[in-house]
Amino acid sequence: MPEPLIPPRMQAPVAGVTAACLAGVVIWAVAAGLFSGRLVDHEAPPQTPNRFTVNVNSATATELAQLPGLGPATAQRIVDHRAEHGAFSSLEALLDVPGIGEATLDQMRPHLRPIAPRNPEP
Repeated sequence: MPEPLIPPRMQAPVAGVTAACLAGVVIWAVAAGLFSGRLVDHEAPPQTPNRFTVNVNSATATELAQLPGLGPATAQRIVDHRAEHGAFSSLEALLDVPGIGEATLDQMRPHLRPIAPRNPEP
């Protein structure tokens, strides 16, 4: 008779470790939502909140070009307008930049940091 792969004195500990690992996998699967439908559909992952924001008064053209609705040319127009007319006093002041309308500003707004009102000089 051939000798067993696992010696008889080690079979019980190996079976115990195997059972513990299987139990761990089942616990993990239940916690991850395998049986409740909470698993992530990889074809349509959940939307994550946007965390990228820009200060329109200090951002470079490259940073501004990352905003939705803007390309490099419009981003450069924002920088040129800021250099010529000074800092923007509000987000609505971006409407003075050629190529930016209400729809474009609405696309950009979630990614723009609010502009603090200026204190009048005494």
